[in-house]
Amino acid sequence: MELVSRQDPHLREVVWFAVCSRALTLLLQALFNLLIPDHTADAFSPPRLSEPGLWDLLVEQLLGGLSRWDAEHFLFIAQRGYLYEHNCAFFPLYPLSLRALAEGALWPLQRLLRLRSRLLLSAALLNSLFSVLAAAALYKLGCVVLRCRRVAFLAALLFAVNPANVFMTAAYSESMFAFLAFSAMWQLEKGQSWHSGLLFSLAAGVRANGLINAGFCLYSCGKCFALQLQVDSGSEPPLWKQLLKVASSAVLMCAGIFVPFALFQYYAYVRFCGPSTGLERAVPKPLLQLALDKGYRLVTMNGAKPSWCSQRFPVVYSYIQDTYWNVGFLRYFELRQIPNFLLALPVTLLGSWAAWTYIIANPRYCLTLGLERRRSEEEGKPRAGFCCPAVFVYVVHATVLLVFGFFCMHVQVLTRFLGSSSPVLYWFAAHLLQQHEPLLWGEGTDNQTAAPRSEKPLLGKSPGSCGKGTSENPVVRLLTNCGLITPLSKWILGFFLSYWLLGLILHCNFLPWT
Repeated sequence: MELVSRQDPHLREVVWFAVCSRALTLLLQALFNLLIPDHTADAFSPPRLSEPGLWDLLVEQLLGGLSRWDAEHFLFIAQRGYLYEHNCAFFPLYPLSLRALAEGALWPLQRLLRLRSRLLLSAALLNSLFSVLAAAALYKLGCVVLRCRRVAFLAALLFAVNPANVFMTAAYSESMFAFLAFSAMWQLEKGQSWHSGLLFSLAAGVRANGLINAGFCLYSCGKCFALQLQVDSGSEPPLWKQLLKVASSAVLMCAGIFVPFALFQYYAYVRFCGPSTGLERAVPKPLLQLALDKGYRLVTMNGAKPSWCSQRFPVVYSYIQDTYWNVGFLRYFELRQIPNFLLALPVTLLGSWAAWTYIIANPRYCLTLGLERRRSEEEGKPRAGFCCPAVFVYVVHATVLLVFGFFCMHVQVLTRFLGSSSPVLYWFAAHLLQQHEPLLWGEGTDNQTAAPRSEKPLLGKSPGSCGKGTSENPVVRLLTNCGLITPLSKWILGFFLSYWLLGLILHCNFLPWT
């Protein structure tokens, strides 16, 4: 993949800034983990079955903050497989990658480090790599979709300091998913349908919400077909041939995206609903005791099968979300969850504002679902920036995730849920900064403008311009001039940076966070 180019100074700056962000995040989590005592949380915490050595203790001291909360599940799965039923809420591609790196590239360290330490080190290395690549992929995607290099550049830099940064570094699957999803979207925009389908399929093997990405494939095929119908050309093949081609392509791509999910559900069914294999007798006693103490269900024991095995469509994922975490429509709407709704308020406001802004700017385009050919497209001069037509499907995707997460999930996870799945948060934040922050108006322009303004810009440049600009880091410029920036810029940067810092302080010490 052409994610690194020596010819693009903006991309080099994105990669460098993302690398610095990863390094600083790792340093801060180690510092906070050292200075702040861990909270005793009621979370999954399997017992360690072997005594750590000196080097293991060092790794735990430096990287232990990355193994909190759900990270324990991923590390446990990578080490022992899907031993407990509720482990099946976490999809296999990420823990498989951890195990592959621990047993592959880090195999020479086995004399110094036990497997868990190598898995923790693998998580730090892999997530740092994936988050940097995700930032690069987001930049490339933004250049194609927004047709505005400056906004794409700023959005990618914001991703490097995004409010879900702690989850992009800890042993969670968010970084891997973001890289695969953004890369798949980029390939689809370039017309590489099968490359895109493969990446979307891999993303669906990382997180369950990867299934929603099938909508991009369906929309791409549907829009292509609809626009072809509006072109008068006698050389086009018959309508039924066009329809058959589009339908077969859409079905194959969507099937590829759903295959990892289906295979994993089948694996879980065989493991927990099939005949007893005696595997439970090989489970170490401390892990058996943990299952008894916490009520965790092991692989088939004593012929007893969980209730989901007898369902018409035995899907373990939805059963776990319902039974173990009480996830469902409006189930989180309780007075005691008000603090969690407040945690999700900034991302909810930003996501809602983005959808509203786009709808107001493109009412007809939204009503026709973008399936009507526009005059600007016929003239070969499409609009640029966040409100351009190409952003429509991404706004729909982000809005669907936002509504579903707000009403059907533990609402505090919205920040990382949206932050790792949709580019819209970063595009819209960059759009707001570019439109309303005078310090960013002094960069180069060209003849593409997103929305002309009546007032004269401070530095004589149009705030809506989409020129190449310079490769100077605008985020650093805003932070070094924080006393001069507008209240809106302070709110956006304050949200990103405060959640990054608070996440490191709280999450890395087993304190509740998003």
